[in-house]
This record gives sequence, structure tokens and C-alpha cells, in this order.
Amino acid sequence: MKALMKARPGRGLSMTEVPAPEAAYGSVLIKVLRTGICGTDLHIDQWDSWAQSVITAPLVPGHEFVGEVVDVGDGVDVVGVGDIVSGEGHLVCGRCRNCRAGRRHLCIRTVGIGVNIDGAFAEYVAIPQENVWIHREAIDLDVAAIFDPFGNAVHTALSFPVVNEDVLVTGAGPIGILAAATARRAGARCVVVTDVSPYRLALARRMGATTTVDVTRESLREAMEANDMVEGFDVALEMSGRPDALADAISTMSPGGKIALLGLPSSGTTIDLGTVVTKMLTLQGIYGRQMFDTWYAMSGLLRSGLDISPLVTHRFGFEEHRAAFDTARSGRCGKVVIDWTTARLG
Repeated sequence: MKALMKARPGRGLSMTEVPAPEAAYGSVLIKVLRTGICGTDLHIDQWDSWAQSVITAPLVPGHEFVGEVVDVGDGVDVVGVGDIVSGEGHLVCGRCRNCRAGRRHLCIRTVGIGVNIDGAFAEYVAIPQENVWIHREAIDLDVAAIFDPFGNAVHTALSFPVVNEDVLVTGAGPIGILAAATARRAGARCVVVTDVSPYRLALARRMGATTTVDVTRESLREAMEANDMVEGFDVALEMSGRPDALADAISTMSPGGKIALLGLPSSGTTIDLGTVVTKMLTLQGIYGRQMFDTWYAMSGLLRSGLDISPLVTHRFGFEEHRAAFDTARSGRCGKVVIDWTTARLG
């Protein structure tokens, strides 16, 4: 089969022929239809310091995908051939304290598809049955391909109650935009999104943000005043990993406010603990998706009418993978997907 690989240490990925995986005991074989490009994949492509410390080549990256089940191994009793599925990218041990207590997203032995083992940038991928999410209703394949990042956004946005609350989202990357759309759909009164990219802020407005703020040219506090936020934000979703964005969130929270943090900082971050203490703020780290509560929430949100399809702005055939990665890295895009049936959009 064709696969997009990190064949050896160094920059770039190469399309090559590799043996197709098989449906082992308890696993299913999936014909990949679409894959999304994640920031993790960009790191692997660039072979930066993070990739050098985590990735062992050769490796097939890719963990955002949708496909069709074409074979099942012995012991598979829920998933069937022909099912359209996405996959939970975190494989857990099932034996540690958190797994046994039902908190599988906190497993201490998590293995990442496309990071620690071969992933979905290929014509076929095999994953355990327990990591399969079956799309039981008709769904846009581009939307199904981004269920993994959508899950990150939903997990973050629904960490705290948002009904009739004022919500700040710092960082208008694709996951930040999805989080803003989720909070708005879940009943937030006002959702303010901050970033430095006019393109991404315009996309956030299209996806449901009440107000957007380009922090290089506009004042967050003026936006708060314009939206009658006398006491500050009730909930903040920090999606950027930037220390200045976290500082903005802490300084503009109302007393008793709650901050969910998904963005990973690239260096040390100084936190104004005095404000955290005196305002009695709650800071909650978020990682991945809750297995599988978040997946049920995602499907429920789509069923209720949330439309996330505008976030997918570009689709490339797998032979155009270089253009796909360059587009994703440019920032002038929403989500970029690779179509393994070779159609192109945008």
C-alpha cells in the first residue's frame, strides 16, 4: 500500500510502498478515506526538537481520520465490515489505576497512533476494536476526519458549565475555533475569540464567535465593555499555549472564574498566582478526549445542528501531500484534509 512516512530522521515525509497491516485478534482493518493534518504532524514533518525527542523512524504518522472497515479480526464482535468509522488515537493499557477506574484518558501507559505506532497517513490502518468510533448516521467525510481535534475542542469547551456565561477563547487555531463554536452551541451568552490572524478570526466569526479581537490592533477590555461584561469572563478556554494569552485570561476573569487549558506552551510560563488566589480562580488542564463521553457529546452536538464543515477549508489528494502540509503550516486555512481517494477542494 501507499503510505506517507517519516522514513528516517530528518525533515520531510516521503510517499512510499509498505506492506498493508492486517486485522489481528481484536482489531479491525480500515481503508482510509480522509485524514486531517494536525499540528503534531507538522512537528513530525519539520523534525523539530519535540519530534526528535519523541518520534522513532520509520513511522507512518497521522491520527485524524475516517475510513471504511474492510476486515475484522477474531474476537471483534461490535464493528462490522462496511462500517464508516473514526478512531480514538490514544491506546490505553486497561490495567493502571485510572483505566480500571474508568478514566482511560488519564492512562499512564498511553500509546499514540501516528506518534508511537504507525498511523493513518496510508491507504489502510489497523486499530483495536475498542478504539473504533462507528458513525451510525450519515456524516460528511471531511467532518468525520476531524473528530479527533473536534473532541479536543469539545472536551475543553464543556469542562465547565457555559449556559448563559461569557466565554473567552484565546487562540483561533482550528481547535480554538471549534471550541468557540461548541461553547456557543452549548448556550454561552457571549463568546470572544482572540488571535493575531485576521484569516482565522474571520473564520471564527463564521463559526459562531460573538466577537473577535486581533490583540495586535484591538483592546480586549474594550470588547468586554462593548458586550456589557462588567465583572469579567466567567469561563476561559486557553487554546494557544502562549504565556501572554494565559495572562490575558487570568487578568480578565470574574471572581470565581474557571479556565480550561489545552494549549501547550513551548517554554516556561509565569502565572499571576496572586490573582488566581484572590479571585479564587480554577485552572484545569485538558488532554485529549474523555473516552468515550466526549465522542458521544460530539455526535450529539452534530445531531442537534452544530455545523463544523466550514472549518475544513482545503482538501488535497494524497499525491499532493507537500502542498497540503505547506497550506496547513501557512496559517491561512482552517483544517486541511488529505483525500486518499484523490479528490481536491480549494
